[in-house]
Amino acid sequence: MDESFKPVIDEQIKVFESTYPEAHITVEYKPEADCFRDLDSADTRMIIVTREPDSQEKVYYHDKLQYNLSYGIVARDAIAVVVNRNTPDSVFSREDLRKILDGSSGQKYQVVFDGLKATGTVRYAIDSILNGKKFDTSVVKAVENSQEVINYVAANTNAIGMVGVSWIGNPEDPEQVKMLEKVNIAMIKCETCLEEEKNICLKPTQRFILSRQYPFTRGLYYIAKENYAGLGRGFAEFMWQDKGQLIFKRAYLAPAHLPFIIRKTKINK
Repeated sequence: MDESFKPVIDEQIKVFESTYPEAHITVEYKPEADCFRDLDSADTRMIIVTREPDSQEKVYYHDKLQYNLSYGIVARDAIAVVVNRNTPDSVFSREDLRKILDGSSGQKYQVVFDGLKATGTVRYAIDSILNGKKFDTSVVKAVENSQEVINYVAANTNAIGMVGVSWIGNPEDPEQVKMLEKVNIAMIKCETCLEEEKNICLKPTQRFILSRQYPFTRGLYYIAKENYAGLGRGFAEFMWQDKGQLIFKRAYLAPAHLPFIIRKTKINK
C-alpha cells in the first residue's frame, strides 16, 4: 500500500477484519513504485496506489495472467502542503511551488518528501506541479515517511513538506490534532474558482477535495490481480461499499461512491 494512505487504510483494515473475523490482511506500506513492483509477485493480491494501471501495465498483466486486472477508484484525497508554525509564508500558488521545486524562486526553502524517487507524492509533484521536469536537488530533501516529513518541518523554519492529507486532515483524530500543533497546513490558490473568486486560496478540506477546487487532489485506487472472490477483491469491495465509503468520509477524504451533498447554511450568532 502507498504509505501516504496509511492512516485511513489502517482504519479500513481494522473495520474489515472486525466485520470478517476469519479474514486477515497482511499489509506493507512502501513507496508507490515498490507497490507496482510487488504486483508482479505471486504473494501480492492487491495494491492501493494513486493511479490506475497504464496501458502498458494492462497489456503486461493480461498477457501474464490471461485475464484483466481489476481496478477502480474508491476515494479522493489530496496533497497537503505543510509549513513550520513560525514561517511567514503559508499561502502558495501552483506556480509558486513550481519555482521553489525547480530552484528558480530565489527563496531559500527546502521541500521535504516521504522519499525522493518512488513515492506517489513525489510522482504527483513531478507530474502535476513541475509538468514532468526534474527537481532542483539542492532544494529537495527525502525522509523515510510522512511522519518524518511533519517532524522535519516542525523543526525547521525554512522547510515545506508535502504529505497525503489523511495524515493530517482529520480534526477528530487525536494523533492528527497533535501533529497540527507542530505545523500549519498552507493554503493553495484555487485554479477553478469563478472569476470573482480567482484569488481565493484553500486548504485541503473535505469540501474542497470533493469539489476539486483544492488544486492538489488525487485518486485512491485499488488494483487487484484476483479474478475470483478472494481476500483482495473482498477488501476492495468492502472499501467500495457503504461501510468502507463511510470510513473515507469520517477520515475527511472524499468517498468516490457515496452520495455526498454540500448544503449552504446560515449560522446565527
